[in-house]
Amino acid sequence: MKLCKMYLFVSLVAILCVDVAWTQQKFVVKQLAEKKVAELPAGSLYWRIENFPTLAQAQAAAGPMALAVESRGKVWLFTLGSSGGSTAGGTKVAEVGPIPRIVAPQYLLRINEASGPPGSVTPVHTHPGSEAFYVLAGEQTIRTPKGTLRVKAGQPEAGYGSDNPMQVSSSDSTDLHSLVMFVVDATRPFSSPAKLP
Repeated sequence: MKLCKMYLFVSLVAILCVDVAWTQQKFVVKQLAEKKVAELPAGSLYWRIENFPTLAQAQAAAGPMALAVESRGKVWLFTLGSSGGSTAGGTKVAEVGPIPRIVAPQYLLRINEASGPPGSVTPVHTHPGSEAFYVLAGEQTIRTPKGTLRVKAGQPEAGYGSDNPMQVSSSDSTDLHSLVMFVVDATRPFSSPAKLP
C-alpha cells in the first residue's frame, strides 16, 4: 500500500512538472530579413510567396521589393507588389492581400518567423504598418479589437492594418510555425506595448 501511495505521489509530481514546463514555453519570434525602401509600389499591394531551390538563386532573382530567406529547410522569396506576378525560377506558393497601405517617410519590409507550442502567446502589441501571415504548421490566432483571425496551415491571411492592438497565439494541438510579412513605417519603433479593450 505504501509503495502504491509513493508511486501515485511521484506520478503526480511528474505531471505537475511537465505542466509547469509546458506553460513556461514561449511564443518565439525570429527576424529573418528586412530592408528599407523609399516608396511602395503603386496600386493594391500583395505579398507573393515563392520557393526556390537555393538561397543564392532566390537572392539573385529578388527585385527591389523582395526579401529572400531560409526557414526550416526551405528557401522563400517574398515580393511586395501587384497581384498575379511571378519570379523566374521560383515556384509560387501563395499570394496574400490586399495589404493595407500606409504613408510614411520611409518603409521597412520585414519577414519574421513565428513559432511556439500550443497555448503560447505574445504580449499585446502594435506595429506601425501592415502585417500578413502564412502558416506552415499548426494554427495562429490573432486577437484584435476588430475581431479574431484564425489562420490554419497552408492559409495566407492579411492582418487588419497599422497601430491595431493584437495578441498572437499558437492555437492548434500541434506546434505553430508561420512566416509573417510586414510593411511598416521605418521611422517609428517596430513594435510597441499595447492593451486590448
